[in-house]
Amino acid sequence: MPDQHPPPGKNAYVTLLTRPSYLAGALLLAYTLTKHSPTTPLIITYTPDTLPPTSIAALDAEAKHSNIILHPVSHLRLPDSQTGAQHGMVAERFIDTWTKLRVFDLWELEQGFERLCWLDADMMIFWDPSALVFGQRNDEFLAGGDGLRVMAVHTCVCNLDADSWAPAEWTRENCAMSRLSASEEVAQVGGRNDCYTLRNFNSGTFCWRPSREVAAFVRDRFEELGPERLRAMKFPDQDFLNDAFEGRWEALSWTTNALKTWRYWHTNFWQDDSVAVLHYIVDKPWAARVGKDGKAGYLGKDGETHKWWWDEYENWHAERIEQGEKELLETVGLYVAGEGGEVNDEMRAIGGGAQEFAKKWEGKSGKEEEKEKEKEKGKNKTSGPELNGPVLRKPMLGERGHGPVVRNL
Repeated sequence: MPDQHPPPGKNAYVTLLTRPSYLAGALLLAYTLTKHSPTTPLIITYTPDTLPPTSIAALDAEAKHSNIILHPVSHLRLPDSQTGAQHGMVAERFIDTWTKLRVFDLWELEQGFERLCWLDADMMIFWDPSALVFGQRNDEFLAGGDGLRVMAVHTCVCNLDADSWAPAEWTRENCAMSRLSASEEVAQVGGRNDCYTLRNFNSGTFCWRPSREVAAFVRDRFEELGPERLRAMKFPDQDFLNDAFEGRWEALSWTTNALKTWRYWHTNFWQDDSVAVLHYIVDKPWAARVGKDGKAGYLGKDGETHKWWWDEYENWHAERIEQGEKELLETVGLYVAGEGGEVNDEMRAIGGGAQEFAKKWEGKSGKEEEKEKEKEKGKNKTSGPELNGPVLRKPMLGERGHGPVVRNL
C-alpha cells in the first residue's frame, strides 16, 4: 500500500528527449502526469543539438498547459573505439540513452528538488504513482547509509520471445517478476549468492535523492569503467546503472514501471486497473494505429495497451484544438501515425520495424554506421537535422553549449 507523502514541492519526475520521433511520447507523458499528479512537475531534459527547433517550440507550447520544466543538456556519447571494438548494444536506438546520466547533475537546479524520479519518454501515467515513489519509507532508504542509493523495478528476464541477443540466464525461472503472486506484492532484490538477474533493475523508472555526492559517484564509476567496457554493454545506461548501484538499490512496486508485455507474460500479478506507469517498450504506440482486428505491436499482442495510449492522445488532441494550439498540433502530427500508418524511416525505427532495425544494427562497424546515417539523413526530411547528433569525445563532456548544460560525466 502507498505510504505517506513527503512534503509537497520538493519532488519532480524527469525524462529526456533527444529525437523528434519521441516527441509525442514525451508530451503525452507530461499531459497524463499533470492530469493525475498536477502539483508534481516533469523536468524534460533535451538536447538542442539533435532536436529540431520546431520540437523545442512544441515543448514550450505544451508547458503552458502541462506542469513542465524544460532543461537543455549536452549530448553524452562514447568516443570512437581505439581498438575497433563494436557496440554491444541490442539496438541502435539505445545510442542516445547514455545522455540519461546527465540527470544526476540536476541537484544543481535552483528549485532544490529533494527527490527525483526518472521516467522514460515512452511511458504513460494512468494514476498518480507519487505515493509509491516518493513515500516516507522509500525516502528513508534513499537517505540511509552513504546516500548513494536508488530504487527501481526489476528487469524482466523471461525472454518469452526467445530473442537471440538474450543471455542464457534469461529464463522464467531466473526472473524476479515470476515469483510474485499478487498485484500488491513487491519483488525482492536477490543476494550475492543468487543469480545476477534477481539483482538487476530496469532503468525505465528509478528514483534517488539528488546531491553533489551522487553525481560524483556516478561520474567516477563512468570514468573508471572507460569507453571500451561501456561500449560492450547491451543496454547502455541500464547496464551501467546496475553496475554502479550493485547492492545499493531496493525495489519499487511493479506498477511504477509496468512493461506492456507483462499483460500477457505476467498474469501472475498483472491487473489493468493497478497500472500507474505503463512502459511501452520496443515498438511505440504512436508509430502505428491499432489495426481494425485490434492488433498492435510487432507480434500483434499489444492492441489493448496501445489503444489506451491512443485514447489519451485523442483527449489531448481535442483539448489542444479547443485551446487554439495549431502549431503544436501540426508539429506533433509529423511524428504520430495517421490513418494510413507510419510516417518515415525515423518512425519505423520505433514502430513495427523496431526489431528489424535492431537486427540492422548488429555487426555494424563504426564507419558503416556513419555511412548509413548519412544516407538516412538524405531520405528523411521531416525528422529534423542531425537526428543522431555528434559523437562527443571525453574532453567535451563538461563544456557549455546551448544554455545551462549539466556538468560532469
